[in-house]
Amino acid sequence: MPGLRASARLLRLFMVLGLGLLMAACIALAERLGLNTPLERRQRWTRLFMQRLVAALPFEVKVQGELPQQPMLWVCNHVSWTDIPLLGMLTPLSFLSKAEVRHWPLAGWLAEKAGTLFIRRGGGDAQRLREQISTQLGQQRPLLIFPEGTTTDGRSLRTFHGRLLAGAIDQGIPVQPVAIRYIRNGEIDPIAPFVGNDDLVSHLLRLFGQDRGQVHIELLPTIASAGKERAVLALQAQQAVHMALFGVVESELPARRHARAA
Repeated sequence: MPGLRASARLLRLFMVLGLGLLMAACIALAERLGLNTPLERRQRWTRLFMQRLVAALPFEVKVQGELPQQPMLWVCNHVSWTDIPLLGMLTPLSFLSKAEVRHWPLAGWLAEKAGTLFIRRGGGDAQRLREQISTQLGQQRPLLIFPEGTTTDGRSLRTFHGRLLAGAIDQGIPVQPVAIRYIRNGEIDPIAPFVGNDDLVSHLLRLFGQDRGQVHIELLPTIASAGKERAVLALQAQQAVHMALFGVVESELPARRHARAA
């Protein structure tokens, strides 16, 4: 019955996407009427949409740790496109995303309206990006980034890019590290990761055709950013996430390598 199960789950997913389409239409209509919808309200609507989206995903979700009571720069390891709704359901957030997402049907439009910052890989606009992140945080708007710059299969952690954390240092905004793990049958989930040349449709069919997996989201102790070098801040966040994921502190890499990564 895997085919029937997948079909039922996908039907529920499409119903949630219909809700997102209705929300997008309301925002578009308000704009046409000259009514400016504040970003904070759009973020609340986006959070509502992501809560419904997560409920339609085949996961049991466990959250550990305390939500921050002030705006912060959230940094998290990146495993799948599902990371975004899973984290976005926790609190109103904006995201840093690759530029291609802007052109995704519905999702890209909603992401833009929720205040997502889009980055072109290899675009040479590091200074502009730093200013955008700094401005977002300076306006007391929480922002989530994936400082690895790409997804992994959940079995390793890539270097955190310090340049993405520079805006937090500029504003003296603390960093909120987050660790996300996908578990299936007591092991690291081989189905949930969205990596390499995977396409969304194939990934959805695999994911929705299986039994429910587990997702563990751990909100780690915050890290002060004021007065720190960006490479040092990135390394501290990376080690905190590594410890949460794998139970050991990643050995400190040569300073020269981190300076290049930053």
